[in-house]
This record gives sequence, structure tokens and C-alpha cells, in this order.
Amino acid sequence: MEFLGTTQLASYCGTKKSCLFPDLAPTSTTKDTYQSYYLPGYRYLSSWRPSLLHKVVSAPPRSDKQFTPPGRPPTILPASRSSLHARYSTRDWHHANVVQLKGSETSRYRAGRLNADSMRLMQDKDQLTYQMQEDSRRNLGERISNIDFWRSELIYELECLLRETQALETAKKRLECAADEMQGPLKIALECLYHREKRKGIDLVHDDVEKNLIKEVDVFKDCQEILTKLAQKISQQLGINRDAQHALEQDLSDKNSAHFIDEKCFNLRNTSDSINFYHGVEKADGTVSVPVTWAKFSEDNIRCSQHARANSVKLREDAEVGLESTSEEMWNHFISTNLAFNNRIAEVADAKNKLQAQLAKVRFTKSWQLHIILAAPERHRNLLQCLHPS
Repeated sequence: MEFLGTTQLASYCGTKKSCLFPDLAPTSTTKDTYQSYYLPGYRYLSSWRPSLLHKVVSAPPRSDKQFTPPGRPPTILPASRSSLHARYSTRDWHHANVVQLKGSETSRYRAGRLNADSMRLMQDKDQLTYQMQEDSRRNLGERISNIDFWRSELIYELECLLRETQALETAKKRLECAADEMQGPLKIALECLYHREKRKGIDLVHDDVEKNLIKEVDVFKDCQEILTKLAQKISQQLGINRDAQHALEQDLSDKNSAHFIDEKCFNLRNTSDSINFYHGVEKADGTVSVPVTWAKFSEDNIRCSQHARANSVKLREDAEVGLESTSEEMWNHFISTNLAFNNRIAEVADAKNKLQAQLAKVRFTKSWQLHIILAAPERHRNLLQCLHPS
């Protein structure tokens, strides 16, 4: 007789013995499924199941006819008594719980250490990032100060160069105007020589006036050539000044662009808009300049401009000296020529007066002699009448 609801360990709950050889009891295979530590962020396929210490491998199914006698209802108890020996003891259950708790504690401890290490790493990197940002900010501030310094130097030098160039252009205009104004006196001197060639006879003499006029023409031509050469030198120097001006303006434009970029970078914050990370921007290009060559480039431009200004000042001084010397020399020759003209005119006038006086005497003598000649026959007749009266 079988009773439903009896314990599974009762001997009468077993299956009916067969007269045949008993089948081999199924062997249960166990597998350790405990995971001591889970990697953060990793999802396991059986993460929704409770983890077990062991799991029983299912035994191969058997035919119901072998265990169920005819006329007996099927039992709800396990079909094989040998499967009862695969159950766990209380000790195993407690041991599994202890292992599970220890594993959980170990996982929490490791997770805590990982969190602490992560927080410490984040703090270290945050502090390092802050220090690097402060260093970059300080370097940018120094860079902006250097750019401001060279900008001010370039602006000052450019203003000085522009003033010197304007003064040099004024000197060039004065030289060209003076050279053009010499054409009038030169033509007058040549005209005087041309008219003096119309003298006749003994008056066609190589006197002091002619000598002074020829010398005056030579002086005018020499002075005109000197002023023209100075104007040509000034034109060449103006070209050099324009090249230096272009270099200063280009350098100043580059400095303005660099100042705008560095000032914008200096004012950037972590909360600024449109901040992106670009790969490879930290790689320096070996073809660009370094701070030493960068400063030397501007210094060379300023030195070139200063040299151009010094040459311009010297040329302006030469132009002033040339104008003064040529004007003084031309004035001296003008005075000497006029003095020679006055002396010659006085000499010619004196000779003319003497000739006119002598001509008057000759004419008087001639008229008196003619009167005597005309009166001689009548006097002769009167004399004869006196000697032979009738």
C-alpha cells in the first residue's frame, strides 16, 4: 500500500524492483558557477538568475513502463531513488551562503577600492589639468605681453619711418623744383653769350664778361647735375623705405592676428561655447619659428627700418647742403657776372664818350678848315684890291 504525501526517504516510496539487472545509476556532474568578482559595466547572460554553488546535470529519461506497474496511478515523487543521493546537506547550504557572503563582501570591498581609486585618479587628473591650464594661462599672458611690446615697437618705428619718408619726399620735390628753376638763369646766360657773338670788329673781344658768362653756364649745369643726382638717390632711398614700411606693416598685421588669437585663447574657460578636442594639435611643426627667431624677425625688421631712416636723414642733410651750396655758388657767379657787366659797360661807355668828344673836335676842325678853304678866294681878291687900287 502506498500513501501519498509521505517523505521521500521512506523505503516504500521507492520504485518497484525489476527482475532484470538494475540499470546503472546516473552520475551527477557538478560545476562551480561562482564568480568572485564582476567587472564593472559587464553584463552576464545569467545575471537575472540567483547564482548557485552547484547545479545538477539532468539524467537521461527512462521509460514509464519500467517503473509504473499496471493499475497503479503515477506518483509525484522522483522517478529514481538514486537522484535522492544528489541533494545537498545543511552544511553545504550554510557553506554556500558563507561563500556567497564572503564573495559579496570581497566584491564590495574591491568595488569600494575601485571607486576610491577612480575618485583619487579623477582628483589627481583634475588638479593636474588645473595646473596645466594655469601654466598655459600664464604662458599665454606672457605671450600677449611680448606681442604687445613688439607691437608698440613696430608701431613707433612705423610712425617714425612714415614721418621720415614724408620729409624725404619733400626734400626730393625741393631738389627737383630747384633743378627746374635753374633752366631760366641758364637760358639767360646762354642768350647773353649768343647776343654777344653779334659784336663786330674789334669789339668782338674775349673779355671778363664773356669769361664770367661761360663760367656761369658751367656752374649752372654742374649745380643742376648735382641736384638731379641727389634727387635720384632720394628716389632709390624712398624705394628702400617703402620696402621697410611694407615689412613693418606685414609684421604688425601678423602681430595683430597673433594677439587676437592668443587673447581669445586666454579668455577661454571650461564653460565656454564651441570647445572641441582636435587630435594632433599638440604636435609642433618644425618649420615654424620659435620665440627666439620670432623676436629676432621683428628686431631685424626694426633694425632695417632704423638703418633706412638713418640713410634718409643723411640724404636730407646732403640735399640741404647741396641746395645751400649751389644757391650760394650761383649767387656769387651772378654777382661777379653782373660786376663784370657793369665794369664792361662803364668801360665801353667811357670809350664811347671819348670817341664822341674826339669826333666832335674832329668835326669842328673839319668845319673850320672848310670855312677857311671857302673864304680863301674872297680874301685873296680883297688882298689884291688892297695891293692894286684902281
